[in-house]
Amino acid sequence: MLLQLLIACPLEVSAESEEAIFAGGCFWCLEHDLGKLDGVVSAESGYSGGDLTNPTYENHSGHQEVVKVSFDSDIISYKDLLKQYWFNVDPFDNNGQFCDRGDSYKPVIFTSNKEQEQAAKESQENISVRLNVPLDQLKVDILDSKPFWIAENYHQDFADKNPLKYNFYRTSCGRDNRLKKVWGDYK
Repeated sequence: MLLQLLIACPLEVSAESEEAIFAGGCFWCLEHDLGKLDGVVSAESGYSGGDLTNPTYENHSGHQEVVKVSFDSDIISYKDLLKQYWFNVDPFDNNGQFCDRGDSYKPVIFTSNKEQEQAAKESQENISVRLNVPLDQLKVDILDSKPFWIAENYHQDFADKNPLKYNFYRTSCGRDNRLKKVWGDYK
């Protein structure tokens, strides 16, 4: 029956589907916040930016915790996704994000082509103007993409699977308070 249904109603996949990789502190929070946007097909927690093969949560030295966002560019553009990314990070802190400290948690926009790189740089300039700060005060790196390694299953959709633990973490880490201080009531 299911096979008949799938044949009768095939899933449409947009030819305009794209991917973006962002680091911005704990991947649970970034996955949750970006994954719920209209036009986002999926958001997966993982690791990128380092040289290890098959990094794990226990050993991802040199990698950042990242989220790979697959999105339908007919619904949400890369530029709009970048804007949402910025409003989910503290752009002044490259030593981690919120209570998570160290290289694994620094904010990075990984770009996979010249168009993404240009859009990321333009978004950084726009944020500089919006916050009325010199560009060099923004500490989000824009780097060429490296391989994405998906994180362990228990990290995927963590906020949905563990709402109490997730909300406690998010509150106790000071994420929302800091975002409100930096961005005001934008969200």
